Amino acid sequence: MRRKLAAGNWKMNGLCADLAEIEALAAAPAPTQTDRLICPPATLIARAARIAPGAIAIGGQECHAMNAGAHTGDISAPMLADAGASYVILGHSERRQDHMESDADVRAKARAAHEAGLTTLICVGETLAERDAANTLDIIGGQLSGSVPDHGTGENLVIAYEPIWAIGTGRTATPEQIGEVHDFIRARLERRFGAGVGRSVRLLYGGSVKPANADTIFAVSNVDGALVGGASLRAADFGAIIAALDAS
Repeated sequence: MRRKLAAGNWKMNGLCADLAEIEALAAAPAPTQTDRLICPPATLIARAARIAPGAIAIGGQECHAMNAGAHTGDISAPMLADAGASYVILGHSERRQDHMESDADVRAKARAAHEAGLTTLICVGETLAERDAANTLDIIGGQLSGSVPDHGTGENLVIAYEPIWAIGTGRTATPEQIGEVHDFIRARLERRFGAGVGRSVRLLYGGSVKPANADTIFAVSNVDGALVGGASLRAADFGAIIAALDAS
């Protein structure tokens, strides 16, 4: 059985005072079927990792493909692990768009992350124009092939489907749209890695996930959790989403 996963991406938000939200989340009753993950900005990773070790996993939001070198401002996978991170988000649409990251870039970073012992949370998703042109599955299939390294397993790989047109817009894909993509991803993973590994990889949905729509999203086929943006910044909101996921 796949354990569920609620992942919070704080993006470029959070100062030391905001660690109180992680402390509040840790103080709440622990879910029984759901793993909890917070990916704060890099400045908070080490301190966040000390708050609730073993109860709430901490992840990075990005890493470089190289372990060290002349890459001013970047952070390597071994550095994340050394700071206490156990996960890293890769291929988020904001990185793909703002930093022109290609599938090959994401794949190289994923290899480095796996070598450092990190679990990669690789994001895929289509634009509104691609959705309207009925190219969604072609786009997702290409991103999976290009971004996911060959040694993916249920232990070191999580896939998050985030339709770009639903991130931070208040719009959410319909259950039918989510189910179609998640079922497609599951089938692709099983075909590539075999049924055992393909069925063990957790698939998350991301894109304006809130307490108000969580129940509907988590009832969809092959949705094992969520990658949550703004609603993960407050323990009350993220806790409500976690509770809905744990009960689904």
